[in-house]
Amino acid sequence: MQPLLIYNTLTHSKELFKPLTADHVGMYVCGPTVYGDAHLGHARPAITFDVVFRYLQHIGYKVRYVRNITDVGHLENDADEGEDKIAKKARLEQLEPMEVAQYFTNRYHAAMDKLGVLRPSIEPHASGHIIEQIELVKKIMEAGLAYESNGSVYFDVRKYQEQTHQYGRLSGRVIEEMLATTRDLDGQDEKRFSGDFALWKKASPEHIMRWPSPWSDGFPGWHTECTAMGTKYLGEQFDIHGGGMDLVFPHHESEMAQQTAVTGHGPCHYWMHNNMITINGKKMGKSLGNFITLDEFFNGSHKHPETGEEMLAQPYSPMTIRFFILQAHYRSTVDFSNEALQAAEKGYARLLEAYKSLSRISASDKSDKSDVSGLRQRCYDAMNDDLNTPIVIGHLFDAAKVINGAADGHLKLSQADIDELKDVFDTFLFDILGMRDESSSDNSGLVDGLMHMILDMRSVAKANKDWGTSDRIRDGLKELGVTVKDGKDGATWSL
Repeated sequence: MQPLLIYNTLTHSKELFKPLTADHVGMYVCGPTVYGDAHLGHARPAITFDVVFRYLQHIGYKVRYVRNITDVGHLENDADEGEDKIAKKARLEQLEPMEVAQYFTNRYHAAMDKLGVLRPSIEPHASGHIIEQIELVKKIMEAGLAYESNGSVYFDVRKYQEQTHQYGRLSGRVIEEMLATTRDLDGQDEKRFSGDFALWKKASPEHIMRWPSPWSDGFPGWHTECTAMGTKYLGEQFDIHGGGMDLVFPHHESEMAQQTAVTGHGPCHYWMHNNMITINGKKMGKSLGNFITLDEFFNGSHKHPETGEEMLAQPYSPMTIRFFILQAHYRSTVDFSNEALQAAEKGYARLLEAYKSLSRISASDKSDKSDVSGLRQRCYDAMNDDLNTPIVIGHLFDAAKVINGAADGHLKLSQADIDELKDVFDTFLFDILGMRDESSSDNSGLVDGLMHMILDMRSVAKANKDWGTSDRIRDGLKELGVTVKDGKDGATWSL
């Protein structure tokens, strides 16, 4: 098997993946800020790094996957202004902040479970690691790269840049230009420089989320939490740090600066970032008001906030959403449309139907498809090339054509071919890509049994040349959305 290549945002290139410790991988991914329901934009990083998690385990690594819950410290504005998002929600709803956080954490988990996203190895909450964050701030201050101002503590970006020339390396921001063109604030602000970011914020009297610290009763900065929790559970340096591309600046750039200030190096070897979900070319996000929640996708109802127009043509199942996301490479943008989701729904149905057809194909002594044995390697090659899931799916569609040809009697497959095709689908479609057959519900056995009984009745009618009854059964099923297909091994049905 060829080696695994991963695109590293830091170096802007694909790199050979070599973990710090043989056979073990440490991976940290930024999780949700739990003040509202998860939307399609949240699904993308969750599914992307779920596949990374699944694949690394599949190829033999023991993975410690840490994905945090942000339940404190994420202000409305990246410039450290405004209210804490969760505290604001709690104030408006007259709830305890942790009541808000717990409610939306539970709903996030429920949505991710429906999407087939595996739970991480560790899911730390920012509010449960205040002590670690205070200790991190102390270390940065001891390094001379942070200062206190009116009870708040800020990272000194100018001083850090003078010493390391590292700030902006991850995001590509030219900080020197920003430093040259931005005047110092005139004393009306706590920061020495507008680009300095909060490590600790003093709580205003009305702020309901606060903890004691050496500087003030307050709360940690948004960037502080991930550095503290990543270090606690994965060490001062680990293998992969992941998240959405919108986090590269300021969040991940600031994380990198914090860790470098304390240890002299960044937190990880490989920075991985998934691209955005867009609607009409614009990023989907709560701050833009153009998001559609996952529950709305599942029930098929979402009205445009301004026009009142219904945005969803139909409900979309969790596996349709997952397949839609995996059909694009994780580093490319994905634009939402009903047409794209409907195409994903039909495409996945074709793969499932081909997979089910394998059990109905009669094996031949000879095979017309000698390249079936190379399918597995082609799928591995695609996954090893920066986890190229759309290429894997393309190979599975090619395999589906072969299966359908055999099911229709146009091709011959040996038993070894059939076994290999089934195993490749099991490995790549279900285990690695994390897809599942949503028709496998509690009643699926009953439905399947009833359908076989109906098709047997139609078969008897055809054998007796009772074409009227045969056609009535077929046409009646068609009206119910059931397609009947006659083949050499009998009739099959699909929705």
